[in-house]
This record gives sequence, C-alpha cells and structure tokens, in this order.
Amino acid sequence: MNAMLPSLDARRAKAAEIFHALGVPHRRIEAWKYSDLRSVIDAEKVSGAGAAQWSIGRRSENVELFDLAEPNGIPDWVRQHFGLLDRGNAMDAASLAFAPGGFALRVPRGMRGEVQAHFSSAGQARVLIVLEEGAALTYSEDGPGGLLGLQNIATEIVIGKNAHVVHARIAPERPNAVQIAEVAVTVARDASYRLHCANFGAELSRLELHIALNGEGAEAHLSGVSVLGGEAHADVTTHIVHAVGNTRSTQLFKNVAGGGSRAVYQGKITVREGADGSDSRQTAKALLLGPRAEADLKPELEIFADDVKCAHGAAVGDLDAESLFYLRSRGVPEGEARNLLIRAFLEDAVMGIENDDIRAGIWNAVEAALPRAMETMA
Repeated sequence: MNAMLPSLDARRAKAAEIFHALGVPHRRIEAWKYSDLRSVIDAEKVSGAGAAQWSIGRRSENVELFDLAEPNGIPDWVRQHFGLLDRGNAMDAASLAFAPGGFALRVPRGMRGEVQAHFSSAGQARVLIVLEEGAALTYSEDGPGGLLGLQNIATEIVIGKNAHVVHARIAPERPNAVQIAEVAVTVARDASYRLHCANFGAELSRLELHIALNGEGAEAHLSGVSVLGGEAHADVTTHIVHAVGNTRSTQLFKNVAGGGSRAVYQGKITVREGADGSDSRQTAKALLLGPRAEADLKPELEIFADDVKCAHGAAVGDLDAESLFYLRSRGVPEGEARNLLIRAFLEDAVMGIENDDIRAGIWNAVEAALPRAMETMA
C-alpha cells in the first residue's frame, strides 16, 4: 500500500477495489460513449502512471498548504475530508488508490486567498481544497503542453457556509497525452462555486465535474471554451445536483472544432425531491470548421420536484454565411472575417469572467489556438 497518508489507507484500499472492479472506462459505458478511454490506455498503465509533478506558483499567506506525500503531521481537516467525495468514477478511484502525492489547501474562516498551481508532468495526483465559513479563494491551475502519457488529477473542493470559490483551469493542447481531470465540489448554504475553463484538447481529454448544492442559497456557475484543431479531443462532462431548494446553477460552454477534432459536452442536472425553488440553466453550442470535425452535445434534466425553473439547450452549426458575406462585402479579408465571427461566438463564455487576469489569460490562450483550429478553412 502507498506510504502516503498511512492513516487513510482504508480509503485507498477501497478505491483500488473500485477501480479493479470497474476497469478503464470505455464507449459501452453511457457516460463514456463519446470518450473511449480504454482504446488509448489500459489498466496497467493507469495503476503504474506514477506521480504527477506539481508546484505552487503563487499562494496567499493566509492559505494553509499541506503536501499529501508527507506521512507525518497530517492535519485534522485533511483527515476529515480527504478521499470522501465519491464520484462513482473509475478514474477518480484510480487517482485515490495510486496517486503517490498531491497537495491540500485550507482557507480559514473569514479569510480571502489566491493560489496558482502548476501540473508539469504526466502521472496522477490528488488535490483537496477546504474553505471554512465566510472564506474566499481564487484557485488557478495550468501546465505546459507537450506532455506524454497519462495525466490524471482529481480535485475535491469543500465549500463552507457563505464561502466562495473561483476556479480557473487552462488545459493546453497535448496531442500525445491522455488528460483526465475529475472535480468534486460540495457547496453549503449561501456559498458559491464558479468555474472558468479553456480546453485545447489531447489524444483524449476529459474534464468531469460533480457538484452538490447542499444548502439553501448555494450556487454553481460554470463557463468554458474548447478550441480544437488537428485530431484533438476534448470532453467536458458535468453533473450538478440541487439537493435542496432555493439553489441556482448556470452552465455555458462554447466549442470550436476544426480538422478532425472532436468536442464533447455532457451536462446533467438533477433536482432532488423537495428541492422546490431550484433554478438551473445549461447551454452548449459548437462551431464545426471542417467536414471531419465532430461535436457531441448532450444536455439532460432529471427533476423530482415541483416549482422549479430548469432549461437546457444545445446547437451545432457552421459559421453564419450571411454574416461572413457582410464582412467580406465591407472589405474584410476572409481569414480575418472568420476569425472575428469565431471570437464573437466564444465571447459570451469569456467576457462574463469578472477577474481581469483570468479573463485575459483565457483570451490569450484562445487567440493562440485559433490558427490551428482554422487550418482546414484555408
């Protein structure tokens, strides 16, 4: 058994049992039908993936950091929360069972903090983030392109009463990597979780989010863009559970797919019995820039309560021919006109980001990825 956190070995042993029972996900599993992980990696490579290297580039002084590879001095807040947000997911179980490291963050009651994390290699890691009542955290994560092999990062976020998290995630293009990320979040009364993400694809890339709104007034707001070229694949799969009434969630995901790439969005909303007053909206749209590009959009509602507001929508198409003609007739070169229309398509998923640095970072990454996605349009 892994030497990390020896007092928590029972949770790791249980996770290993789950992974070996479920195996590597494949397309015959409904939640993985668009992302056949078993076609690119096997169970032996998952269990032997080793440690993903991580570093903290920026951290506010009032944010506590604990290295999960440290076997001694485990804080009570780590013992209380680590490995308990079960997603029922084989790859989440794999990271819990086999990841030899990672880190944990805690923001004390009423404090505000900022953390920037970098994951710079293939391998597996765990992340635990705990916010006490009234705390706030801006958490950003990124890493370099050019990775080889499997990277599997699982994050647990526990948000206390009236606490607020802004989570920014940029996943660069990694054509020779398999990139899996699982995020599980619990949101208490009057607390909120906001995700802003940008995905640029990999041989197979999947971001899976499970969010439970467990207290009245809890909110979750997710937005993201995927800009893909070549043979890149990017899958965003979400499940938000409105466990109690008077909770709110929104989702807005925009995808641009060129070349032979594939963009996937699967979004499920569950409103549990008695969760009256829940308000949920989800929108997913995709632009296909070439004849071989593909987009699979699958919004889903599961409602067991009355007096709720729930809506979803999905659309896939090409650039608007009339808008393109209008710009060309005004003397705008075709390449520039297409670029302007693609930017306009993506804009509402980016411009709603309140943090200037996060918004600028995502726009810069989008600008760098667009030429690759537009190659087949020349």
